[in-house]
Amino acid sequence: MTDILVLYYSQGGAVREMAQTIARGIESVDGAKARIRTVPKVSSNCEATEPEVPEKGAPYVELQDLEDCAGLALGSPTRFGNMAAPMKYFLDGTTSMWVKGALIGKPAAVFTSSGSMHGGNETTLLTMMLPLMHHGMLMLGLPYSEPALGNTTTGGTPYGASHIGGAMDDKPLSDDEKKLCLALGKRLAETAIKLAA
Repeated sequence: MTDILVLYYSQGGAVREMAQTIARGIESVDGAKARIRTVPKVSSNCEATEPEVPEKGAPYVELQDLEDCAGLALGSPTRFGNMAAPMKYFLDGTTSMWVKGALIGKPAAVFTSSGSMHGGNETTLLTMMLPLMHHGMLMLGLPYSEPALGNTTTGGTPYGASHIGGAMDDKPLSDDEKKLCLALGKRLAETAIKLAA
């Protein structure tokens, strides 16, 4: 099986739902398996720590997960047009992977959720790509051959899957957003399998 890492941070639950939908897209491809992981919160109190194992949801990511994966889907909510601090904090600690070149040539895709239509989805996706490109990963987006990309009135961009969650992050994924998450996962898995061959 080709292992694809779906790594996300989610506070309100929308990005977690996107991650699970992307994982279903990955596992729709014969020979592909999704490994879902998350990152702990970052505290402003330097003495506060998260438990070693999350109380619920996906396990915390380890650097070995990055080394083992054949591809990566990276997701974070939008924070002022950028990824959330917990995801950035984790990525800042991947220098040893960069030194080893552990991610060079592996395909990657990004996904996000914001509170409003113009809440920074596209800039978040683009800034999430930067550290992955520094790692030598091959970035995948969503082509306009995906009908939902041209039809959506909610989330969805050529840079990756996106969701408009509303100010209270209580809007469910739209049908188009779900279709684009599934398509992104499928495209990532198919590309990883082709590259591995």
